Amino acid sequence: MIIEPRMRGFICLTAHPDGCAQNVKNQIMFVKSKGKIDGAKKVLVIGASTGFGLASRITSAFGSGAGTIGVFFEKPPSEGKTATPGWYNTAAFETEAQKAGLYAKSINGDAFSNEIKQQTIDLIKSDLGQVDMVIYSLASPVRMHPITGILHRSVLKPIGQTFSNKTVDFHTGVVSQVTIEPANQEDIDNTVVVMGGEDWAMWIDSLQSAGVLANGATTIAYSYIGPEVTEAVYRKGTIGRAKDDLEATAFRITDSLKSLNGKAYVSVNKALVTQASSAIPVIPLYISLLYKIMKAEGIHEGCIEQIQRLFEQRLYTGKEIPTDEKGRIRIDDWEMRDDVQERIKILWEKATTENLIEIGDLAGYKQDFLNLFGFGFEGVDYTAEANELMQVQSI
Repeated sequence: MIIEPRMRGFICLTAHPDGCAQNVKNQIMFVKSKGKIDGAKKVLVIGASTGFGLASRITSAFGSGAGTIGVFFEKPPSEGKTATPGWYNTAAFETEAQKAGLYAKSINGDAFSNEIKQQTIDLIKSDLGQVDMVIYSLASPVRMHPITGILHRSVLKPIGQTFSNKTVDFHTGVVSQVTIEPANQEDIDNTVVVMGGEDWAMWIDSLQSAGVLANGATTIAYSYIGPEVTEAVYRKGTIGRAKDDLEATAFRITDSLKSLNGKAYVSVNKALVTQASSAIPVIPLYISLLYKIMKAEGIHEGCIEQIQRLFEQRLYTGKEIPTDEKGRIRIDDWEMRDDVQERIKILWEKATTENLIEIGDLAGYKQDFLNLFGFGFEGVDYTAEANELMQVQSI
């Protein structure tokens, strides 16, 4: 079938298998161009099909020659209906890994469930024995709690008072005011259950109890802090509470891994265009301004550039991993440079529908959004028939 992008709000309802494959190939080429990384050789990536998780899997495999197991929840294709982009990303990754002689298998299902944890443990035991790195990169708005059976939904709300500020509809370029009412305690609690550290800890506890974590195993979860202009709705809002919980969990996991000489870290990453961030008011406008500045300074990074730098310059230098005063790895250092943030504050006050094309990088934002779904890549003929039924071989 001929596949075109079909939008509904902040989501694209279609994905292009050939474009997703090109996206994966581009990331692999980048990692290879940067040279070998003396990293982990057996890696589990939880949330492995898009964004930072996919970049982590690619960097592990093609930077360090690692065998990888990827866990994710993606919708497979059916006749005349495309899969979600993560499905096609994984199909392409496995194809390239096989060509390179690298072990790669995937598990598709609810990573919050006990069943998927056990399925993953069984696969590690049968194929790898143990893993020495666990990447936790889940980004789900809902979580069915495996013990209580309660379905929790996260919300994006400020805490304590109503929030009003600028945002942009990145499809139309219209800058407008958005107002969000404050969260109640139930909203906060639900968001922490979905996006906090409990499931990460459950994964590590399960893996450790099953004996599939190698001595010296490391686990990394990804977080975000962001600037002053977004903090009321992000870092000081419901999501921020969840991120606080995630970051506190790293210390608890490190304590639990002492017998294995293992460690847990949270890596604070840069603001990037993802399906999740596109739905957060204020963030698209901030990213548009940020991209313009960082590209002009020559310090802009996408997911793969961020993760390759995290692995090469933070995790696997042969030295102690550098952290901030709260024990976090900071790979958002270029975004949070004082000069960059000062310029964003100035541009934020000026930003209007009329001048955003000039002072921001809305075109770059739109391009990155389309790329998430396999659209807008050079070298792909989008007028040609595509095979929407492409399968992930290991599933």
